[in-house]
Amino acid sequence: MTVSSPTRTSLASCPYPFVHELDTWPWLERLGAEAGHTIDLATVPENEWDAIAAAGFDAVWLMGVWQRSPAGVALALANPSLVASFEAALPGYRADDVVGSPYCIRDYVVDERLGGASGLAVARDALARRGVGLVLDFVPNHVAPDHPWTVQFPDRFVTGTPDDLRNEASSFVEIAGRVLANGKDPFFPAWPDVVQLNAFSPGLRAAVIDTLRGIADQCDGVRCDMAMLVMNDTFARTWGTRAGERPDDDYWPVVIGAVRASHPDFRFIAEAYWDLEWALQQQGFDYCYDKRLYDRLLHDAPEQVHLHLLADVGYQGKLMRFLENHDEPRAASLLSPAREKAVAVATLTQAGARLVHEGQAEGWKVHLPVFLDRFPVEATDGDLAAFYGRLFAALRDPTFRHGRWRLCERSGWPGNDTFENLLAWCWDGEHRWLVIVNLGDGPASGHVRAPWDDLRGRTWPLVDPTNDQTFERSGDEMCDGLYVELEPWHWHLLRAETQPVER
Repeated sequence: MTVSSPTRTSLASCPYPFVHELDTWPWLERLGAEAGHTIDLATVPENEWDAIAAAGFDAVWLMGVWQRSPAGVALALANPSLVASFEAALPGYRADDVVGSPYCIRDYVVDERLGGASGLAVARDALARRGVGLVLDFVPNHVAPDHPWTVQFPDRFVTGTPDDLRNEASSFVEIAGRVLANGKDPFFPAWPDVVQLNAFSPGLRAAVIDTLRGIADQCDGVRCDMAMLVMNDTFARTWGTRAGERPDDDYWPVVIGAVRASHPDFRFIAEAYWDLEWALQQQGFDYCYDKRLYDRLLHDAPEQVHLHLLADVGYQGKLMRFLENHDEPRAASLLSPAREKAVAVATLTQAGARLVHEGQAEGWKVHLPVFLDRFPVEATDGDLAAFYGRLFAALRDPTFRHGRWRLCERSGWPGNDTFENLLAWCWDGEHRWLVIVNLGDGPASGHVRAPWDDLRGRTWPLVDPTNDQTFERSGDEMCDGLYVELEPWHWHLLRAETQPVER
């Protein structure tokens, strides 16, 4: 492809972006193994960036570029359960394969072993020339025990006493003669490899704003790890009086507002759980994880998915939908190939941001612990990869980024309740698309109504590029109730052609 001069890509100009998550360290290691020499962010082959752009991604999330903690590595290697997970994912792993958790950050400086800040700048320009944005990580709740702040600015942390250290050794740590709390959330024991930032500290909030402005100089957006932990209500429930006086203003409106003052197009993505997505959207986040949809697609009846999609479109448009990310098991390890295809269509054709994890399209099955620097060798599932290729090609239509999404009504008839396994929605934009998916393990049939009254009175071609099918249906039928019959885990991804069939 022809590469133009560098430009800056604004994710703000794409309401519903497609984001590709790359596990940066093992991704670079894999590229180096294929090339026969070391590759860092500055030397990624051009064809790798070309392939990402050609697949239609609007942004790349380079997960794990910041300096990782040597102290965290030592703690990981001393943890029997983590060591067992390393061996299970990467049999015969070596100690030097354990490079540390990307969420145990020693400093917000690009690791020199990945190419440093200059290498990241080269990678960002390579993406920008292809119209692709860059997303990096930010961890608001905690830092590594050897982060400079733990010695220089202990007032930015939740602190303890010598008695706490004696009585709760798994929840507190001594650093430079001071007792600091280990990071935690309100439902689980403390994490031993990180220390807890105090979200109520004015000094911490000011430092976070400076940190995020520095990050915003290097990328187009951040994915904020466990973003709900520093909300005032959550933080007060977790830490009580240890946190000190609760501020009048919540954490995220203060932080996001200050960063946007200098970087107005910078995007914020929240890893969010506990039904706090709406609250985080109101506090300034552009997108929040839709873990609820993920769980319902994998574990609930299709009708529960339909009910989930009845939510206000303005809310749904600020969710991030996914079938995989680095925290979840590999989809191919959980689902049959047929079911994964149907769930992928259902996930990636929703409104909001859509996330695709490295290796998902290839059918990889090993969930790699984030501490490791290389992937195991896995064969590519050729059939699954071909399916994702066809799906990505269809989803390149700008309609899925800028169009209007609407849920469609579906119904059955007496004696037929299989229609409840059919889910349907449509998109209006540069083209019109009608998406119908059977999320059941048996055949399903019913009527689907598209809100396209202006198509009445004529016959229209409906083209499904993912299944190489073409149908002709009247506009009246589509509006009054299009008859649909689908085998288990099958779908229609139908593009209504712009010209009706001439008779």
